[in-house]
Parts: sequence; C-alpha cells; structure tokens
Amino acid sequence: MEHQTIKRIAAFSDGGQGGNPAGVLIAETLPGEAEMQRIAAEVGYSETAFLAPHEDGWRVRYFAPEIEVPFCGHATIAAGAALAEQFGGGRYRLYLNNGDISVEGEIQQSLAAASLQSPPTRSEPVPEALLAEALALFGWHESDLDTRLPPAMAYGGASHLILPVRHRATLKAMQYDQAQGKALMEAHGITTFCLVHAESPTRFHARNPFAIGGVYEDPATGAAAAALGGYLRDRQWPHHGEVEIIQGEDMGARSLLRIQISDQPGGSIRVSGTARTIS
Repeated sequence: MEHQTIKRIAAFSDGGQGGNPAGVLIAETLPGEAEMQRIAAEVGYSETAFLAPHEDGWRVRYFAPEIEVPFCGHATIAAGAALAEQFGGGRYRLYLNNGDISVEGEIQQSLAAASLQSPPTRSEPVPEALLAEALALFGWHESDLDTRLPPAMAYGGASHLILPVRHRATLKAMQYDQAQGKALMEAHGITTFCLVHAESPTRFHARNPFAIGGVYEDPATGAAAAALGGYLRDRQWPHHGEVEIIQGEDMGARSLLRIQISDQPGGSIRVSGTARTIS
C-alpha cells in the first residue's frame, strides 16, 4: 500500500497553527490488522484512522504507534475533514469496533471544520489506591486538586482518568516517567490521563499524557474532551451548554476544542474544531 495515500491532518488546530496530527487512510477495504499497526507506527502520530466503505457509512479503526484504541476524537475530526475534502461536506456515519457514531465535515477555504457525536458517556469516582498511584506518578498531592471537581474515571468511547488541579502553574509544570505511566495505564485500562484546570466554568486548560499508546503527551484529545463533557454534566457543573478546552499550549502546539453538553444522562457529547492539512 502506497504511503502517499495517507492524509496527514492536524485536528483541533488554532486557526492555521497547532492541532494534533493524525494520519487518515481511506481505502476500498481495510488493510490487515498487523499492517494497520505497522503503518501507524511508521506514520508516528498518536493515532492513524483507517476507513473503508461499510453499509451506509464507513468502517473505521484507530491505531496508535503501539496499540489499537477503540475511539480517537482527533483522528475522527481529521477523518471528517478528509471525507469532506474527498467526497464533499456533510454528515458521515462511522462504524467503530463497538457501536457507531457520526462526524460532520465542511471545507472552509484553507481549513476544514468538523464535529463528532461521541459514544455514550459516563463517569464514576476514582478508587483511592488508583488515585494515590496517579498522584505519585505526577509528583502531586491531594492539596493540588480542585475540590470543586473530584477526580473521576470518565468514559466517552475510551476510559480517561480525570485529575482537575487548582492552579494553571501545576498543569504547566507537569512531568512524569513514561514507562511508569504506561504500566499504570495498562494495569487499569486507562487510555489517557486527562489533566485539567478550570480557568472559568466554560474555559478549561488540559494536558493528556498518552503513555499507553507510546506517546508522552497529546496536543489535542477529542475522546478525552467528550469524556470530560460527560463528567461535567454528571457533576452538574455550570457549563451553560458549551465549554472551550485549550490543550497543547505547554508543548508548543496550541489546540482548541469545543464541546457541547446536553443534560441527558449518559448522552453523547458533540466535539468540534478546525483541521488543517499538514504539507
């Protein structure tokens, strides 16, 4: 398979800058699992999405450099941009390993805009032992946490451990041992650590270590944004229906994600952003 058929798109860009790069391969049929894993490792982005026609939409699978993941938000946004570029703007149904979602894509001059409807969302408290391990991983203490938003395990197509901190400076100084982080994530089925700071009720800063996928940190994580949206709904946070998330700023790849939150328990979250083609 020719690698030039792989589109390289930065999803959740801040205008023409930043965003999280994803590979997108649109094919008549999906390559074999080992081949998709090999291609994803060679592309080297945190995820590559593989799409092939299926029923009334597209079968999609997501691969990080080291593992397959059940759902990836930024690669879905990139896929929406790629589908809009190749087949025209509109809504596309995507069939995942577990269920189906939709993505809308539209070309806007040099950028694409895309929105996805996440899988169902839910959240639950973090077991005390796991919380202690996670805090130790980042060298944090319970006093660093935002008491308005207790730590949680949140799900929106994949599992994310949400740790809200009181101060933006704590987030900026984040560091951890990647091998230890990977082991902790594997032991507890965690896809990313969703580390956030609430600047205001409707504006969050986020960092997302993704050690289990072989990536130290993601500059934009749509799946974690969806999980965070479901968590904020469950906490009855005063989100007023929409929240802006700034991610990647501390790694030089500022990204913007917008989530729309309904009050429906367990409902999906709409995650939106722009995308730019990487030349």
